[in-house]
Order: sequence, then structure tokens, then C-alpha cells
Amino acid sequence: MISKLEELRAKAISELDSISDPKSLESWRISYLGRKSPLTQILRGLATLPLEERRAAGAAANELKEFLEKSLAQREEIVKEAEIAKAIEVGRLDVTLPGRPATLGRLHPATQTMRQMCGIFTAMGFEVVEGPEVEWDYYNFEALNIPQDHPARDMWATMWMDYQNEKGERPMLLRTHTSPMQIRVMENRRPPVRVIVPGKVYRYEATDATHESMFYQVEGFAVDKNITMADLKGTLFEFARRLFGKERKARFRCDYFPFVEPGVEMAIDCFVCNGAGCQLCSNSGWIEILGAGMIHPEVLRRVNYDPDIYTGFAFGMGVERMPILKYGIDDIRLFYSNDLRFLRQF
Repeated sequence: MISKLEELRAKAISELDSISDPKSLESWRISYLGRKSPLTQILRGLATLPLEERRAAGAAANELKEFLEKSLAQREEIVKEAEIAKAIEVGRLDVTLPGRPATLGRLHPATQTMRQMCGIFTAMGFEVVEGPEVEWDYYNFEALNIPQDHPARDMWATMWMDYQNEKGERPMLLRTHTSPMQIRVMENRRPPVRVIVPGKVYRYEATDATHESMFYQVEGFAVDKNITMADLKGTLFEFARRLFGKERKARFRCDYFPFVEPGVEMAIDCFVCNGAGCQLCSNSGWIEILGAGMIHPEVLRRVNYDPDIYTGFAFGMGVERMPILKYGIDDIRLFYSNDLRFLRQF
């Protein structure tokens, strides 16, 4: 019996020393210390042995069991440490490698352009003011010399709000231009006034390469004593030179806007062909960029400015039109299609 236990010890230790994973350790424990293991069978059969042999075999069997249990515990610690080291190695962060660059966002091209435009005008002494996008009919049309049923209202495809007053009228709308802030500012200030108004405007019209139902505008106006058309031309000419290049030329031609008199449209010489004529300028050599004019006397009277004392000018332009011209973009819908391939270029 003693020799059998020695053989069992040698075989168990030999197998245990070669084990390197927890699953194999558990199999070894069942094989050598489990209920059906040879050692357990020997311990159960001790009662059949003679007394003297039983004492010697029992002591040796119990000593072997204690030894195997201790050896198993030691091997479990070794395997556990090896598993931890392996896991650390697999998940190790190599700090010698360059880090992954963080993905940085950027301003939308319309926002970039609007900030550039506002920066140009604030450098000339204008103040930036913002206003509500949901506006009253009075500020959007009436106070700007565009009464109800006036044909000029057809120039703005209006989105009216689902709201009616006690007269059954629908006086609330999504503003069609930023010009309502002319009235809101002048109602609360006395001249001199120099303000620009950037913001969203809305038009109820089908979208195509040159039209969108939502876009941005920058409105500007100045009111003081002795302001003339020369002040308007000088201001806008300086703006065009700073935005499109100091070599730009400007042209002013008569145009119609209900809230200015006289009204003009401003164009710059084409920066692609330098006035020779190309596809961008429709072979005219000039590119229209904005509308402007001297503020109509009736608009001044609406805000209790005496037109015999005060005069002023106003201008307005689409923000998206500037990068469209500057970078040769052929579809305004690209600005709001969320295509990163387009937006990353700016």
C-alpha cells in the first residue's frame, strides 16, 4: 500500500508541475482529490486492512492528501499570477507610440462667413444686434413701408404662423428678412445709430441649386444727421474690398426696395475673369452681391425720427451667397445637407 501511495504522489506532482491554466487545475483536483480519485478509494478501504498495516497506510494516505492539497494551492497561486501577467501584457498601453489625434470640430462655412462679415462692419463702428426669428407682420412688413395687399409683398414667399388675433388676421410669421430689426432698434434708440443684424430668415419656396427655405442674412443700417448716398457707397465699397480683395471694383445701379428711396444693387467686378466675362458672372464682368439704399422717409416717421433732420442708409445680403461666389460653390443646398466631405473643406 505504501509503495502504491508513493507512485500516486510521483504521478500527481509530475502532472501538477506541467499545468498552466485554471481549467486543467480543476481537472487535476478532481482526478487526485475528488470523491472517485484513487486516494479517496484508498482511504475508504483502510477499514479492510489489518490493524498494524491500517495505521501505517492511514498515516501515509492522510499525509499524501495534505501534501497534494498544499501543492494544489501553491500551483493555483502560480497560475493566477501568470494569468494576471498575461492579461496585463495583452492590455498594455505602449506609451512610446504617438497618441491618437483628437477629432476637432469646426465652424460651419456659413457661420465662418457671417463672423467675418460682422468683423468687417464692427471694425467700421457698427454694433451687432440679433432679433427674433418669429416676427410680427407689423415689423416684417407694415413698419417697413409694405402695407397689406401691397404688390411688394409678393417678393417674399412668407411662412405664416398658425395664429389668429381677434380680427381673424394672422399677424405672426417666420421673418422673411432681418430688416424688422431696423424698426425694433430705432424704436428704442435715438440717432446716431449704426447696427448690423445677422440671423436666419425663412421663405416658403421650393428648394433648388439657388434657393433654400432657410438661409442667413446680414442686415445693416445707419441713421444720423447729414448721412448721404456717398456714405453708403463708401461703407459698402470698403466691405467688398475687405471680403473679396483690395483690388475689387464696385458698381451701383438703381433697383427697387419698398423701404429705401432711392434703392440700388451693388455688384463687384468678377474676381475670376477680372471683368472680362466668364461663366461665373454670366459674361457680364460683374457679380451682384447685395441690395441697399437710403432709408425711406416713411420708415423714419414710423419710429418718430424727423426725416428733415435725420437720414440714413440700409443694406442687406445673403450670407451663403458670399462663399458661393468666393469658392465657386454651385448649389446652396450643400451648406445644409450635412455632408462632411463638403464641410471639411472650410
